[in-house]
Amino acid sequence: QVQLVESGGGLVQPGGSLRLSCAVSGFTLDYYTIVWFRQAPGKEREGVSCISNHDGATYYEDPVKGRFTISRNNAENMVYLQMNDLKAEDTGVYYCAGEESLLCSPPLVDAQYDYWGQGIQVTVSS
Repeated sequence: QVQLVESGGGLVQPGGSLRLSCAVSGFTLDYYTIVWFRQAPGKEREGVSCISNHDGATYYEDPVKGRFTISRNNAENMVYLQMNDLKAEDTGVYYCAGEESLLCSPPLVDAQYDYWGQGIQVTVSS
């Protein structure tokens, strides 16, 4: 049974940091590209970042470039999203998703990913 489980969300002040984790089970992470999406209240879900399965190549959407870092540990079946210098507009529910051998490149389209976590809330507020 494929499962992706996010953790590490919460409430943080502007300028603060959080590290989201995505624990993967039920498939071999080595073969899967993993992406982070987020959905702010009243807005559509949008892509944040992805990391490729075969070479670890990464991609970031412009709003998070330079502030967020995606990484993976295939041996531990974990993917991480380090979020620094958080802003109020980063508030939302964050989802990790996976797809086998998908190229990590723009545009990040949620329909391309078959496996999803349940999402975790990130709130940036003073």
